[in-house]
Amino acid sequence: MSKADITELEAASVAAAAKSGWVAPLGPSVDAFEKALCERVGVAHGLALSSGTAALHLALLGVGAGPGTTVVVPSMTFAASANAVAYTGAEPVFVDCLLDDGNIDPQLLGLALDDLIGEGEHVAAFVAVDLLGRTADYGRIGPLLQERGIILIEDAAEALGADFEGTSAGAFGVAGALSFNGNKIMTTSGGGMLLSDDAEFIARARYLSTQARQPVAWYEHTDIGFNYRLSNILAALGLAQLSRLDEMIGRRRAIRGRYAEAFAGIDGVRLLRGTPDRDDSADNCWLTSLIIDPQRSRIDARGLISAFDAADIEARHVWKPMHLQPVFAANRAWVNGNSEYLFINGVTLPSGSALLSDDIDRVIEVGRAALGA
Repeated sequence: MSKADITELEAASVAAAAKSGWVAPLGPSVDAFEKALCERVGVAHGLALSSGTAALHLALLGVGAGPGTTVVVPSMTFAASANAVAYTGAEPVFVDCLLDDGNIDPQLLGLALDDLIGEGEHVAAFVAVDLLGRTADYGRIGPLLQERGIILIEDAAEALGADFEGTSAGAFGVAGALSFNGNKIMTTSGGGMLLSDDAEFIARARYLSTQARQPVAWYEHTDIGFNYRLSNILAALGLAQLSRLDEMIGRRRAIRGRYAEAFAGIDGVRLLRGTPDRDDSADNCWLTSLIIDPQRSRIDARGLISAFDAADIEARHVWKPMHLQPVFAANRAWVNGNSEYLFINGVTLPSGSALLSDDIDRVIEVGRAALGA
């Protein structure tokens, strides 16, 4: 669906890093990768880590999330957004999404925050998630958080290269978390980065990410730390991928354009994309999803996925909302039904930049036939 897009450039970069002798975590490629990513996103400081989940965990620890606190998270997201909250001992509480693009519903977020504050809860942060490569609406979210004194952390794991009104994904809030997992817009195989303009915030996270070792001549620890740093070899892969990021985003946008054209006009079918006041021209188009109206379409989402599966094409449902996950069944949630609707009726299509035109032709052919077009 979104396999890594690797060329000879990446292979040469990794080989050079291996030959340099810097094969353990840290090294010159890590330093260069942090610097290059900060320049790309427009933030002052970056910390290369083993995963985007590690970045979220450290960000949450940095704002004081822990036992006795709550952290608000969109329900429409991948489990890592909520799991990182649980790692700290804080309680994740969930808020539903907009039907148009699947991102957080700002009005419902305000209601949830008011309820929590009114109940005397210590809300440590709100974790915004940029869904499928599209940023949340920070023009609406920012003011309502400021009015209530709530800290913003941006989970931009899916959105590197996207922006909101000229500000890059990863640059919002006190800190932003990126993911370079193998299926993301660019990859370091596994990896992530924590971004912030706050030097002290990143310094504390850097300390915790290297087992919280004290600066003495022996191994001494006064805090519980983590083994969260990115390896030098994987950072070399990231540097090569970063140099091709715009090319890969362009390819994914072209794929989305082909899907938009191919499925336009089919009754009961739409793309999960822009809102009435905001198109998807600033998205990175990481994944493209169809939303199938079961009352109007020839088949439902499950039937379409089965048709793709029969043709040996990977397709899947949109994220299952966190408030419907068994592990979070007891957690509080402010819901409007939208995330459940998108989960049940959404089908995510093959979207990787390494896909060939013939691959997209086959997805379109099978999809249109199954939908009766």
